[in-house]
Amino acid sequence: MKPESRLLQNIVTRSSSPWMDGSGGSADVVISGRVRLARNLRDQKFPHLLDERSAKSVMDSVALAVNQMNGKEAVPPMTFVPLDDVSSLDRQVLVEKHLLSPQHAQPGRGRALVTRPDEKMAIMVNEEDHVRLQCLHSGLGLETALADAMAVDDLLDEVLDFAFDERSGYLTACPTNVGTGLRASVMVHLPALALADEVGRVLSAVNKLGLVVRGLYGEGTEGTGNVYQISNQITLGQTEKEIVEKLTLVANQVVAEEQRCRDDLLETKRATVEDLVWRAWGILTSARIMSSSEAVKLWSEVRLGVESGIVHGTDMKGINEILVISQPNFVMKSSGHALTPEERDYRRAHLIRQHLASV
Repeated sequence: MKPESRLLQNIVTRSSSPWMDGSGGSADVVISGRVRLARNLRDQKFPHLLDERSAKSVMDSVALAVNQMNGKEAVPPMTFVPLDDVSSLDRQVLVEKHLLSPQHAQPGRGRALVTRPDEKMAIMVNEEDHVRLQCLHSGLGLETALADAMAVDDLLDEVLDFAFDERSGYLTACPTNVGTGLRASVMVHLPALALADEVGRVLSAVNKLGLVVRGLYGEGTEGTGNVYQISNQITLGQTEKEIVEKLTLVANQVVAEEQRCRDDLLETKRATVEDLVWRAWGILTSARIMSSSEAVKLWSEVRLGVESGIVHGTDMKGINEILVISQPNFVMKSSGHALTPEERDYRRAHLIRQHLASV
C-alpha cells in the first residue's frame, strides 16, 4: 500500500484526533482552536476558473513544494494525497473529522489533501483557493496554532510564488479573505448557556464585535449539540497577531459566560442538571437504535456532566470521540459495507455503547 493510502486509511478508520484530546487552555468549554491561511499562485486563475489541466498544474506545484519542505527539519513531514481516487465515503469521513470542507469533498478533478498522522496540520489544494492551510489544536491554543501554520507557510513560500499585492495583501477568491488570508476560529461548547436560554444573547454580542458564528461544520450549519464556531470576518487591515488576539479575548469572554452559567445552574438547579446528565448517559450506554442528531444532543449533555464534575472516571478525549463515531459516514465506514438508514442507526448505537464501555 502506498504511504498516502496507508495514511488515509488510518485517519478515516480511527475515532480519535489529537486536537480533540481535551488538553489546552479552557478545554472544558473550547474544544479546539484553528487557524487557516488562504493562498493562491500568482500565475494561475482561481480554482473555480481552472480547467482540468491547470488544476493538475497547481497540484503538481504544491506537491513539489511539500516534497521540498519535507526535506527540512523545521516542521514534521506531511503526505500529499490526491483526492481523485479517494472514495466519496472516505471524503465525507474527512469532512466529519474537519480535514476537508463539504465543498472540497464534492466530486471534481484536480483536488488534493496534504496532512500528517496527527491531523493537526492539513492543506486543501484547489478548494476555494489554491492552498487552504489549516492548523488545529486542542483547547484555546490559537497563538501556537498560528505559529505552526506560519512556519509551514514560510517554507511553502520559498518554492511557490503566491499572489500578493503590496497594498491589498494576499489575493484570494473571496474578497473577505483578502489581506492576511487568515481565518482564525474557536469551537466552543455552550450547553449551560443553552439551558439558561442565554446563548442567543451571548452569540448576538459576539456578532456585534465583527465576528462570525457558525455551526459544528462551519458555514451553513447550525449549532448542533450546542457547539459553535466563532471566527473573524475580515482579514484586511489587521495583522495576523491582531486577529488572533481579538478572537482570543472574545473567546475568553464567552468561556467566562458559560462557566458563570454552569456555576449558577449547579448552585440553583443541581438535581435538574444531574438528572439531565445521567439520563443522557443511560440512553447512550443502553440504547439499541440512535440517530446522529440524538447522539450529538446526548453527547452534549454528557460532556456537560464531565466538564462540571458530575461524571467521574471518564476523560474528555473519550467523550469527544463520540462526535466522530456518531457521524453517518464514519458509521458506514466502520461497518465495511453499505447500510440502510435503520441499520446505520443500530450500528451507531452499538459503536457508542462499545466505546463508552471502553472509556
